[in-house]
Amino acid sequence: MSTTTIRLPAELKARVAEAAKRAGTTSHNFILEAIAEKTDLAARQAEFHAVADQRYAEFIESGKSIPWEDARAWLKGRAAGQTVKRPRAGKLDP
Repeated sequence: MSTTTIRLPAELKARVAEAAKRAGTTSHNFILEAIAEKTDLAARQAEFHAVADQRYAEFIESGKSIPWEDARAWLKGRAAGQTVKRPRAGKLDP
């Protein structure tokens, strides 16, 4: 394992120490977990944006979309436990 030095302002160091104490761990472990969580979040956000970009490119290429009213009705029906017909994508009106 490599070593990295970080400089924390005194106020942040005290907050980390207190949070680590409440969590029943060391400041070192608390910081490691925080870095791991932030790294995982960044990876999930990057994946989310990649999927969004891909879907947007597909939308631009096909020109097909589901009107929000149809999608909303379908989602509400599903959330209510109803069997509802899935809306079909169609070309947008210019």
